[in-house]
Amino acid sequence: MTQAYAEVIGDPIAQSKSPAIHRFWLAKLGIDADYRACHVLPEDLADYIARRRGDQSWRGCNVTMPHKQTVMALLDAIDPAAAMIGAVNTVVRSADGLLTGHNTDAAGFLEPLRADLVQPHLYRMARIIGAGGAARAIVSALAAQGFTLVVAARDPGKARALLDELAPSGEHHAVALSQFAAPTDFAFDDRAGLYDLVVNASPLGMAGHDPLVLDFSHVPPGSTVYEIVTNPRETPLLAEARRRGFTTVDGLAMLIGQAAAAFEKFFGVPAPRAYDTELRALLSE
Repeated sequence: MTQAYAEVIGDPIAQSKSPAIHRFWLAKLGIDADYRACHVLPEDLADYIARRRGDQSWRGCNVTMPHKQTVMALLDAIDPAAAMIGAVNTVVRSADGLLTGHNTDAAGFLEPLRADLVQPHLYRMARIIGAGGAARAIVSALAAQGFTLVVAARDPGKARALLDELAPSGEHHAVALSQFAAPTDFAFDDRAGLYDLVVNASPLGMAGHDPLVLDFSHVPPGSTVYEIVTNPRETPLLAEARRRGFTTVDGLAMLIGQAAAAFEKFFGVPAPRAYDTELRALLSE
């Protein structure tokens, strides 16, 4: 048998940091395997899955934009968590060629927030920008953690449908993305005991995409500003949030967290997280 491998697929894919992450861990553990990137156009997705299904060396793939939902119909089974979210970011091939879809985005997103989430809060609110595949995982994860959600999208109807599907209970709100672009004179009340998140769950601000236009008058005092974009690592959103003194979480946090969960599914051993500082330095070069 040729060398075992996994890969990441998407359109585009050249910007993906996943090969660097998984190869770093494989080297640290001395595992004779590889992890690659494969550019798959939407019209080629079914053929790609059919070809890989018969490849005994292929352990599976991570799935990024725009395939996280469309890939589901091509698989043999969907993990219950992924089925609930309605998006797959990890496909695992069993020894007999059966393909199962998982979602590690939700766990990866929550990982850097765990220390805060174990604390009691009077109220939790998250403002989420985006209504695509990544947003689905984030909405599902935060709803389960007791957040009231405000989802902003170019099409507020899509945001409303996402909330109705994934977080049907609770007083959640769908708004137009443009609402966050214009200044507001809203006076935030005392935030003591409250936990506020502002999350960019969209590709806005990513290299090659439109910028994210967010007026910081919509960001409550004491918020944590969380960016899932990784290219560039220091997005304008993060730079401005840090300049204003907000706590920030960069896109590498979620990327590494979800990759670790996928790595164990592909290669059967936990990712060596003791080297996270070294890995982050590598990814920042």
